[in-house]
Amino acid sequence: MSSAQIKSVQCLSPAGLHQMVYKEWGDPRNAKVLICVHGLTRVSDDFDALAQVMSDEYRVICPDVVGRGRSGRLRNPALYQVPQYVSDMVTLIARVQANSESNQVHWLGTSMGGLIGMGLAAQQDSPITKMILNDIGPLIDPVAIQRICEYVGKEVIFPDYAQALQYIRAISATFGPHSDEQWDKLARSVLRQLPDGSWTRNHDLGIALPFASMNTESAQQGEAMLWAIYDAIRCPTLLVRGAESDLLSKATALAMGERGPRARLVEIAGVGHAPTFFHADQIALAREFLLAN
Repeated sequence: MSSAQIKSVQCLSPAGLHQMVYKEWGDPRNAKVLICVHGLTRVSDDFDALAQVMSDEYRVICPDVVGRGRSGRLRNPALYQVPQYVSDMVTLIARVQANSESNQVHWLGTSMGGLIGMGLAAQQDSPITKMILNDIGPLIDPVAIQRICEYVGKEVIFPDYAQALQYIRAISATFGPHSDEQWDKLARSVLRQLPDGSWTRNHDLGIALPFASMNTESAQQGEAMLWAIYDAIRCPTLLVRGAESDLLSKATALAMGERGPRARLVEIAGVGHAPTFFHADQIALAREFLLAN
């Protein structure tokens, strides 16, 4: 079983430089690159199971998006938005392909990671040649956004790990059924222990700041922009939807199959937002799509 190397790349924002840490799996000389990007408050460790399986075919790159996990924090939290994340991924791709003649990557993005992938794939001469969007689309249910915003920017401190684990399980219940071992993995990946022995979440609370200014008008403008971005994508695209998702509606998923890259839709029963790709059947789904000619 392969293991990951922890590496970092220096990125630039209008507020200065920051470090983005990433995990690299597989042969570093492999020109076939798969980039896996996590959701809003998650981290690169979410893709450990998938990366171990896929590293026989790819060099798998799993970043901690800035503001999360091992990566640095932005000096200006107002910059925690997709354009900055896309810029960071361009820098990351330049780093991992520095000695390769290939300029092609495959992409798996969960939720926010899918939005970042859409933003990059829509660009002219984009390096993304095949993409999986995991439970995300151009139209995001405002009720689901409100649910997420209720916990993203709030500081929560737990006296012990058991209570921290219980909290992560509660806010992540829509991920669907997982074993106790898998829940432990999902929790430890996004928690950190403080010097006094208590536990808290391992992300910059400032990532919630851009949501605070959202209103009906800005949401409508954002939706129109996201559809324009989606319509500009030309690479083969698989859309994975949790059948019980409150973030990506069935109607939006079906519309995504009729325009832009005409994504092929697969739904995961018994799961909401979002499938974790911890399970063998979900990993097999990704592998089949990405390796198909």
